[in-house]
Amino acid sequence: MEAELAALAASGATTLVGLMVSESWERAKSGLARFFGRRTAGEAFEEELQAASDELDSARAAGDEGALAEVHARWRQRLETIFREDPGAAEELGRLLSELAPDASRTFVSLVAGGVNYGPAFQGSHIHGGITFHVQSPPSSAAGLTSRPDQVPPVTIPFSNRTVELAALDGVLGARAGGARSVDVGVLDGLPGVGKTTTAWQWADRARGRFPDGQLYVDFAALRDQSAPAAAGADVSEALAMCLRSLVGSDDGIPSSLAERTNLFRSRSAGLRILLVLDDVSQPAQVRALIPKGPGSAVLVTSQARLGELSLDGARLISLKPLDAHGGLALLKDRCGQEAVEAEQEAAQRLVELCSGLPVALQIVAARLVTDDALSMTALAGELDDEAGRLAGMALQGEEYSVSAVLGPSYRLLPPPTARLYRLLGWLPVGTFDAGVAAVAADIDTPSTKRLLGALAKASLVETMGDGRYRMHDLVRLHARERATEEEPQTEQAALVERVGTHYLVLAALADRALRRDRLRIAQLSALLRDTPTPFAADSGPPPLEWLDTERPAILAVLRTAARHGLHTLVWQLAEAFTALFLYRRYLAAWKESLELGAEAAAAAAASANTVGEIAQAMAAEARLRSLLSRPLLDLGENDRARAELETAVARAEASGHLVLRASVQEFLGRYRDRFDPSRAAEAYQHSLELNTRAGESRGAAIAAYFLGCAQDAQGEHTEAMITLRRAQRGLADGEEPDLRMAARVTAAIGVVHDHLDDPEEAIRTLRGAARALREQQATHYEAQALVQLADIAQRTGDREDLVRTCLSRAVEIHDAAGSRLAESLRRRLEDLER
Repeated sequence: MEAELAALAASGATTLVGLMVSESWERAKSGLARFFGRRTAGEAFEEELQAASDELDSARAAGDEGALAEVHARWRQRLETIFREDPGAAEELGRLLSELAPDASRTFVSLVAGGVNYGPAFQGSHIHGGITFHVQSPPSSAAGLTSRPDQVPPVTIPFSNRTVELAALDGVLGARAGGARSVDVGVLDGLPGVGKTTTAWQWADRARGRFPDGQLYVDFAALRDQSAPAAAGADVSEALAMCLRSLVGSDDGIPSSLAERTNLFRSRSAGLRILLVLDDVSQPAQVRALIPKGPGSAVLVTSQARLGELSLDGARLISLKPLDAHGGLALLKDRCGQEAVEAEQEAAQRLVELCSGLPVALQIVAARLVTDDALSMTALAGELDDEAGRLAGMALQGEEYSVSAVLGPSYRLLPPPTARLYRLLGWLPVGTFDAGVAAVAADIDTPSTKRLLGALAKASLVETMGDGRYRMHDLVRLHARERATEEEPQTEQAALVERVGTHYLVLAALADRALRRDRLRIAQLSALLRDTPTPFAADSGPPPLEWLDTERPAILAVLRTAARHGLHTLVWQLAEAFTALFLYRRYLAAWKESLELGAEAAAAAAASANTVGEIAQAMAAEARLRSLLSRPLLDLGENDRARAELETAVARAEASGHLVLRASVQEFLGRYRDRFDPSRAAEAYQHSLELNTRAGESRGAAIAAYFLGCAQDAQGEHTEAMITLRRAQRGLADGEEPDLRMAARVTAAIGVVHDHLDDPEEAIRTLRGAARALREQQATHYEAQALVQLADIAQRTGDREDLVRTCLSRAVEIHDAAGSRLAESLRRRLEDLER
């Protein structure tokens, strides 16, 4: 009987102590003071009760569990004495507590009334007024846990992919069952819509057995979206309250302050092995307060932010990237069916590309397909192919569920300067950029831009690349562009394109001049470049040719965008400077497109010019760019078009009166005639040589002599050709700025003439040296040309099969990289050698 009485007093003390730290305390205090005052004369019980409440607050704030236990023991002893002396006191207290705090007193009232609690109980005899006690068995390691929480939402769609990330989580969270004393923390980060939440839910479901005391779930996005503005730490405080309610089954005993809730959560979780899934966390502090104390427990966090600070707490950071082509197709097969995907395989692959592997976009695309029987994958791919309407096409039920809606919350959380940079990056013509380009786009200084980019990277709205550059996911860029169109002034986009285009023009012109100073150039950029330090001259600066090659996609994108905005002069000037890359590396399609854009822009600039000088310069630019355009056209087999471009170039050059330009155009005309009118090629080269000589252009004259010597050799005038080529070689190698690249080309031509003069050994030796020199000068197209000539001679003279194979293999490699159709015929020659 004493044991039952002690249990009843202990339950009453637990209820009383819980009330003292709850929001119900002020309402309950006076009634409890009257209850105790009737049984203990001469004591001011309201003051004593308040003192006990203050003592509990202090102990909880300090995490002093010994002091908490002492307060509980003191009131248990007080109640045990009262119940022993007054048989009706327990029933009276039960009625009082059920009125003052019905939820908090449920367990005590149940004991008083003879109700049944969870777990084994024993029934004592009727004592003190017929009360029957039902007492729970001693607490287990999960004391106070009314039921096993299972709050992580289920994954209701087929889940594919993410096997690497799930395996990583298997190795990080809750794996050390048994004597481990640690609590594991894992963080899944990535851009919005990449599948962080679904991956977390999937792992929680498959890891259910690791956490016998349950799984808790907090969605911080929902807490942030509450209508009333939250004070600092309010979301963390409410998250703690949610977890405490889940562990104890009610609001009873939950303190009001963040510090007290944190300490109580640690105490409540100390004997538990649980998993907490914290979804859409934005700050490390939201995680730290919610790390449970029970050994073997784990916290799985999802966040758009990198949350690198949590690594100091031992957290494992796992980044989710967009799906690759295989993973994207697997997702479409899961949603649309394997047969549907295989029936339109090419269109399905295009949809994955258009979604840039972003799972939420693929989910929306799949939902549109399965809910519209008339919509095919081919038709949807065609619809989404237009960037202007792509985001609108990635939406269901208007905009209620869309890619824009997924990205919107992240954008709204950005501070105004960061949000402005985000918007302007959407208008940037390039997908990959450095801090300098971003600074020009936003028209702010580079250090400030780097700080803002760091904030965007932390929010997973831009990705940092290994080379110090940044990348914006295609759909994020479209969302940023959408926001810019809505929120920026109408004139800002054109101004941004002009700023960025001018930035690339300056750098491309400096790179061009770093490669060769005395090249023919129509654009007069001395004023623009005068006060600009060149980054290519510094020891730590990039090699100019490598920079042009790396920025090739960006410069092409700038040319396209600037052309759409009618920035004609900027376009032709940038196209001219950009040509320096293609003189060394024959990316034929890119060269052709850039020159087409430049030539059309030059013609438009001439048509809209206001002065005679502007007209003359634009016409000269058109002549220069159209003559250059003939080169990739010829290599791509577009011979008739090459001839038409040259005819226009000749007319524009003659009208300009520019001697060196006229000489250059005649040189390109001669190179066309080499293929289609050899008997007249020498005439064009001779004309070019004369014009260069009249203009005092020694390098131009030497180049014209080189082509003239080649034409003479082709006409069987081998001795005359050797004399002309030797003259060209001296002019190129001995000038004020030696042109080693062109000199190496002349050496190759001399090697061919040696063969025609019946000296194959000297031809092979000379061509080997020329190929080596051309490779050193990074003139790979001409290196391949020399190698094929060398292979021809070596194969004809016999006993040099290894040399032939080596030369052809390298030539195939070069032409493959350039996209040249010559690669296939050379590959067939190699195959014939193996037979």
